[in-house]
Amino acid sequence: MNELYWFVMLLCNFVLIMIAFRKWGKLGLYIWVPISVIVANIQVTKNVMLFGLEATLGNIVYATGFLATDILSECYGKKESAKAVAIGFFSLLTMTILMQVALFFEPASSDLSQASLAQIFGLMPRIALGSLIAYVVSNLHDIWAFDFWKRKKPGRNFLWLRNNLSTFVSQFIDTLLFTLIAFWGVYPSSVLIQIMISTYLLKWVVAVFDTPFMYLARHWYDKGVLPTPTI
Repeated sequence: MNELYWFVMLLCNFVLIMIAFRKWGKLGLYIWVPISVIVANIQVTKNVMLFGLEATLGNIVYATGFLATDILSECYGKKESAKAVAIGFFSLLTMTILMQVALFFEPASSDLSQASLAQIFGLMPRIALGSLIAYVVSNLHDIWAFDFWKRKKPGRNFLWLRNNLSTFVSQFIDTLLFTLIAFWGVYPSSVLIQIMISTYLLKWVVAVFDTPFMYLARHWYDKGVLPTPTI
């Protein structure tokens, strides 16, 4: 049933990000980016079997962050996309610091959560380091690449091309950096390779399926039906 749950989660992510964009405009995308990086870095601690490969969760929600920044680049320009990346970076850094401090507190005798929190967030510094480095490098590349292809191939007809070309390369960079930093020495080499392959393939699938939502976002923007943020 994991594959079915994966597609359900994929649909939920796309629907939620489009709701945020339709309701709050670019502010909704600024909201989504920190959601995606924080949730992804919690989900990534869980390993599952998907399509015959061992994989970590978090690939879907993390990959939708690229959709959010690509929509921002397409509709509002690369500066707005870079602002969203900075917000995501600050959010992940803040969560990591606060949760590490929380683990230092001596739990009460009635506490039920310390062991679980330690199990999840005890891994967070290394995962967060890998994620922070991979996040910044891959997203900066994505912003640059999307803008490059937007100038080379402007117009709605080539939206699918710039969306996918920028994302495919950026996600490869992200997968390579994150997997090596976060999991090198944690898993056997065979498992690490499986995780690397499955992570990239699943992110690639997300990128393919997000193209219609990219066109929907551009359609809403062109029609002028999106709210204008007041901040």
